[in-house]
Amino acid sequence: MLSKVAERVYWTARYLERIESTARLISIYDKLLFDLPRTVQLSWYNLITINSLQKDFSERYAVQDERNVIKFLIGDESNYSSIVSSLKATRENIRTTRDVIPSDVWYAINELNRYVKDNIQQGINRGKRHEFLNNIICGCQQILGTLYSDMPHDAAWTFLRIGRNLERADMTSRNIDAAMAGIMEAQDIDEAVNTHQIIWLNLLRSLNADHSYRRATRQAIKGYDVVGYLVTNQYFPKSIEYCLNALISACEQLPNSENLTEYLDAIKADIVDDYEPESLGQPLRDDLNELQLHIIDLHKKISETWFPVWD
Repeated sequence: MLSKVAERVYWTARYLERIESTARLISIYDKLLFDLPRTVQLSWYNLITINSLQKDFSERYAVQDERNVIKFLIGDESNYSSIVSSLKATRENIRTTRDVIPSDVWYAINELNRYVKDNIQQGINRGKRHEFLNNIICGCQQILGTLYSDMPHDAAWTFLRIGRNLERADMTSRNIDAAMAGIMEAQDIDEAVNTHQIIWLNLLRSLNADHSYRRATRQAIKGYDVVGYLVTNQYFPKSIEYCLNALISACEQLPNSENLTEYLDAIKADIVDDYEPESLGQPLRDDLNELQLHIIDLHKKISETWFPVWD
């Protein structure tokens, strides 16, 4: 297949995953702030920090309040990672690859794009924010379900898998990082133990992992168990190990992938195989930052291997 088509399919998957993950992150963070004791003061700006968008945000907004953060993450077209921008990019990528993407996906992305444009104010205001975000999540899952059921599992599908699992590993690491930042902020308050449980539970919920965590571990909510599950569980589709294994499997199906699979094996050995269950706090955040840098490098290697720019 043409490298341009492969690249657009790859980015379609990344943007779809980013849209759903951003909607989940905002929704769960909103609920978390209501669940926490009043003595815990978590800032909405944390969502900007964990997505490494501080510079872009500061260029647009002087005040780091809830409304500006939500506007920036949902509806700001100058933010390349906002839901509106990601939807626009997804629609364009699908429009230009309709020969390899099922036609129902084209109709579904247009419906979701129209819904977001018509109801954007619901997401910015608090009143119907959860309904708005939940409809976005359901729309993304509908599209993903259509791709799973109707798309041939050929080379295009393989690039879809690569994009989805790369973005998913990145977003899982950022969700864990956000939770760890909240835990560290709440260390000195009287209700620290209860607060920690609330944050860890909401982390699981942000990844729709609370039910599978309890089923797999048969344990109460404990930080090192939660992080261990999200980093090293080989069966949960959003765990870092699962995503890395899926990336290795997908890359092996494509030509010229030897360097990529070696690099992925090295990332897995560094982040997953060497993971220490009791490694929380700043050491964990340092490891997550290292993983995010690996993911940036991995994207560059994928582009150099399969999406070359010809002069």
